[in-house]
Amino acid sequence: MSGAPATVLRAVLRHGPVARSTIARLTGLSPAGVSRHCGSLADRGLLTETDEPVSRNGMGRPHVPVDIDTGRHTVCGVHIAHAHVTLSLLDLRGNVLVQQQIPHVDPDQHAVLRAITDVLPGFLAGRTPLAIGVAAGGWVDTDNGVIVEHTSLGWRNVPVREILAGATGLPVHTDSHARALVQAEQLFGEIRSRESALHLFVGNVVDAAIVTGGATHRGPRSAAGDVAHLPLGDSDVQCLLGHRGCFEATVSDDAWARRVAGVTMPELLAGQQDSTPFVERARLVGRAAALLYDVVNPEVLVVTELGVITFPECLAALREEIAARSRLCAAPEHTVLPSSFAADTVLAVAGGAVALGVLYTDPLSHTVG
Repeated sequence: MSGAPATVLRAVLRHGPVARSTIARLTGLSPAGVSRHCGSLADRGLLTETDEPVSRNGMGRPHVPVDIDTGRHTVCGVHIAHAHVTLSLLDLRGNVLVQQQIPHVDPDQHAVLRAITDVLPGFLAGRTPLAIGVAAGGWVDTDNGVIVEHTSLGWRNVPVREILAGATGLPVHTDSHARALVQAEQLFGEIRSRESALHLFVGNVVDAAIVTGGATHRGPRSAAGDVAHLPLGDSDVQCLLGHRGCFEATVSDDAWARRVAGVTMPELLAGQQDSTPFVERARLVGRAAALLYDVVNPEVLVVTELGVITFPECLAALREEIAARSRLCAAPEHTVLPSSFAADTVLAVAGGAVALGVLYTDPLSHTVG
């Protein structure tokens, strides 16, 4: 986190509406410093005073609380999935204001990025977001703004930040969707007070994110979190690289739906009368999750997977499998959580969270007074 303004802004995000004196107590900053930083953040449209003063038990003037200003600024999210792009507009509390899916007519990188830039002006409808956040599965080099590898789309070394920034004139930030969503959990979700976490994302791409000491581990060129080829899947299943038994090739959305029902995952979900196929997948995911849990030993594991988000019995099956196989996860009912975000908004949140994570890390550098 970059300095006292970010500390103040995150305190308001977590506790607001909140009095300045309370911010000083929570953060250890001086009251004068908190007032100064609140003024700077308000000048940039990030904080606002609320209408209802806080009582001081009848002594002195009441406090006027501050809160995150959700009315002035937005961020734009772009999530690039296997079958479609999700565009979104989020306020500064991570609420999805509007979203739109763009199906891939052609999965070629140039066609997809051209479709994004063609649709964005109409989608934004004259609004100018602070920044665009791009999230995608696979290997995303955050520092250089490059999708290094998206196996299911066949993309290699796509300079997505350069292309979208050039087309829109807006700041563009990139990250993997697993890291984007764990950041969203830290900002707006259930793990805001946790210093360590493991996030497992299971969709058409399967990957992970690790948080230690409150920060996301990235590794050189942000390559950390690749779990696709862990040999925990069905040995009869061959992945796109020719390996057998890979985790992603066994449990990824369309691969699983084709295997159990001969359909796509949306078709399986729409036509499913019971959760049995999803419970089976949740148990396979639980096997991998138990292994990863024991390697990382996090305070909490968050699983973003369609069945776990949608069906309570899938979450129960996931927890049962982890409890049976992990040596360290003694209380999965408390430490194994589903995504904080609904199935119909989770991809929209992922894109926007990339931009919001940058904003909450260094707010004064990414807004103009």
